[in-house]
Amino acid sequence: MSNIYESAATTLGLFNSPCLTKVELRVACKGISDRDALSKPDPCVVLKMQSHGQWFEVDRTEVIRSSISPVFSKVFTVDYYFEEVQRLRFELHDISSNHNGLKEADFQGAMECTLGQIVSQRKLSKALLKQGNTAGKSSITVTAEELSGNDDYVELAFSAKKLDDKDFFSKSDPFLEIFRVNDDGTASLVHRTETIMNNLSPVWKSFKVSLNTLCSGHHERELKCTVWDWDSNGKHDFIGEFQTTFKEMKAAMDGKQIQWECINPKYQVKKKNYRNSGMVILTLCKIIKMHSFLDYIMGGCQIQFTVRLSFYTSITLSLQDCALINPFSQIPPDFKVSHDFAVNFDEDNPECAGIQGVVEAYQNCLPKIQLYGPTNIAPIIQKVADSASEEMHTKEAMEYFILLILTDGVITDMADTREAIVHASHLPMSVIIVGIGSADFSDMQMLDGDDGILRSPKGEPVLRDIVQFVPFRNFKHASPAALAKSVLAEVPNQVVDYYNGKGIKPKYSFHCNQTNLPAPFNLPSPTLCK
Repeated sequence: MSNIYESAATTLGLFNSPCLTKVELRVACKGISDRDALSKPDPCVVLKMQSHGQWFEVDRTEVIRSSISPVFSKVFTVDYYFEEVQRLRFELHDISSNHNGLKEADFQGAMECTLGQIVSQRKLSKALLKQGNTAGKSSITVTAEELSGNDDYVELAFSAKKLDDKDFFSKSDPFLEIFRVNDDGTASLVHRTETIMNNLSPVWKSFKVSLNTLCSGHHERELKCTVWDWDSNGKHDFIGEFQTTFKEMKAAMDGKQIQWECINPKYQVKKKNYRNSGMVILTLCKIIKMHSFLDYIMGGCQIQFTVRLSFYTSITLSLQDCALINPFSQIPPDFKVSHDFAVNFDEDNPECAGIQGVVEAYQNCLPKIQLYGPTNIAPIIQKVADSASEEMHTKEAMEYFILLILTDGVITDMADTREAIVHASHLPMSVIIVGIGSADFSDMQMLDGDDGILRSPKGEPVLRDIVQFVPFRNFKHASPAALAKSVLAEVPNQVVDYYNGKGIKPKYSFHCNQTNLPAPFNLPSPTLCK
């Protein structure tokens, strides 16, 4: 097997690394500067990882409104390789806009370290450095925890009734926090619900959390739950608390509801007739078996690739089972502008044989067309989405669609493209964009979600992140294997997120010797899909 396919197979989880460990990183900050005299910062931490000298965003926390010392509920899950130096960068931003974008955000500072440093110390605290590497007053603490073997998730849903009213002119704005009590007595934030405004009997949205995060896999571990009345100045009013365990929560798995008294210890001491500050009810507890990417691949799921190709002389392909689409050309015989046609001009039989067939089809097509603009990519996203939509209705994990876009130009139908991606985020589909050349690819980076959650022109957010953008110029002097690894890096999680989110199990239970490649790499004749 060539280096590029070996790298792709490794990236897609087909070979296991004996030195791989999954690690959860929790983040908290202190001493963030106020935005001004009238408002406090709305902090968010962005995690980046270095690859080939470039920083790439891995994930980001939620935005916590009006907080100078935030403890984030978002947990970063990363792969730790003992034999590699994995450089991380934690950036703190004050997000003032509603769309959580970074362009208008106030950069508060950054901390760089290696994943090995965090793992070895378990808790790493450092000052956040501003531009010019000057230390400010703010600091960041990152805590690492190795994941155990249990990958199952639990879905929980809470509500409350008759909570104490903490506001003078309106009702309380309650939110719930769940903490796991660790062996050393410290508490780790597991989840923070949304705030329900002006409501003493809130119904919070259901959420999913891994059993590793919730209770380290130990069902009898103590969980501490607190209820707060949210205030815009960040000084939230304490309503009450209670203790429980996951073992106790499981009583709600049979469709029953269990409830706890929400207790304010100060009131319990001071008020003679005090009973409680309300009741918190668990309305849903459901264990969700999380299947891995390899489970789906071994279970018969096929990865279907479609390649949308700009006619640019330096583009070469290194993938099998490809579909070729030319995005913006005038094609024979009447030379009308087309954003979507089979490169071999045979709509009924758009197939080629292997890599050489792909290259030959491209070379044979080039002299027969007239290059033309603009660059519209929404049509091909919509076309692949149509195929993915048919697969979605089968409710089986049989085909997952990946659209690979190779382009040297900017997008001229950005609004339609955003709309198409938001629609595609509900389907078994991912989009990989490789930018070739020295053009301004800021539009591509926006589609990748580098400036916050991608939204349609109407404001609808993507259901899940399905876009990966890779600038080819960053890999001009790197190996093809490095490019393949970067291009395919997000595919396994995107596949797993879709099927697990839909509750779709692998169709077959399949076990094989890992020295043999599973079905998706025993390729049939490559197809040039339309």
